[in-house]
Amino acid sequence: MTPDEVLALLRREPDVEAPDLVAVDATDRLLLDTARETAPDLSRQRVVVVDDAYGALTLGAVAAGARDVRVHQDLLVGEQALARNAARTGLAGAYGSGPLTAELFDGATLVLAKAPKALDALRELTELAAAAADPAVTVLVGGRVKHMTHGMNDVLGAGFTEVSASLARQKSRLLVARGPRPGVRSSFPRCRHDDALGLDVCAHGAAFAGTRVDDGTRLLVAALEGAAPEARTALDLGCGTGVLAAVLARSRPDLTVTATDQSAAAVASARATLARAGLDRVRVLRDDAAATLPDAGTDLVVCNPPFHLGAAVVTAAADRLFTAAARVLRPGGELWAVWNNRLPHRAALRRVVGPTRTAAHDRRFTVTVSTRR
Repeated sequence: MTPDEVLALLRREPDVEAPDLVAVDATDRLLLDTARETAPDLSRQRVVVVDDAYGALTLGAVAAGARDVRVHQDLLVGEQALARNAARTGLAGAYGSGPLTAELFDGATLVLAKAPKALDALRELTELAAAAADPAVTVLVGGRVKHMTHGMNDVLGAGFTEVSASLARQKSRLLVARGPRPGVRSSFPRCRHDDALGLDVCAHGAAFAGTRVDDGTRLLVAALEGAAPEARTALDLGCGTGVLAAVLARSRPDLTVTATDQSAAAVASARATLARAGLDRVRVLRDDAAATLPDAGTDLVVCNPPFHLGAAVVTAAADRLFTAAARVLRPGGELWAVWNNRLPHRAALRRVVGPTRTAAHDRRFTVTVSTRR
């Protein structure tokens, strides 16, 4: 099949659907077209793909002739979608997946990446690529024009001697980096002490909020002192950097705590945070909506759900986590969740989990307690 034929078959599943969310976007197509212009014979390139949403970059490159393709996707649902799309297009086994490490970039001659929202995520990619890729590597970073910033040029410029921007096409643009600077090394994970929590928070580049503790999490932490006092098992669902799991495990030594997140960066960050706090007894899993945990086996779930999918503000991601919480909670178990006041989560919590009351609130956030029916 041609690259266009492959792209036409791609789907988002098992990810959620929402208006204006697609499996292949204009940035994917611009990256692939520019890759073929940069390296007409992709079969001779060592290609690394970073944060391919649903497989368009990976499978498009393979369909265009690439034979050595390594992929890192931060989100587990992206890995699952890529695997399903590879099977759908007959390209299963045509690529290898791995963690975001120097080994991923070892000897790479062409890097294709979707521009991350966080500059630190781009910084971690830049440092790893500059340290390990082939000296002749070309790095292509693509995104929507409205989300591309001059700060991205500066970040790439810290790792590469040449950085330029492409012309815009269909509201997308690329940054092109060449010439790795000598002596660049990864500075991640980074850790910072939070005085209010008495905790070192560690984060890889793509982890939400980085080493900062967001205000919603602080409000939930303050409310957790009286949460499910008889609980013996707890789950930090969508754990991010592991702050909630650390607070629970530190304050309640008899509580068995598990932390899950579908983000590879979050899982690595949470492990680093917990290790720094001497809380290695907390189990940290990369898992999509607690899919590998048993039904009705948890007494307490804490959750600070996301409210963005890409650039869109939607409730679907939170609803999936609420549904997961309802499944893993035993009858009478409690879900403690924090969410932005402008989101209509209360009705969903009542419908999906059970009776819901407010435990705390401020001008931006609400903490609710939902009891499993």
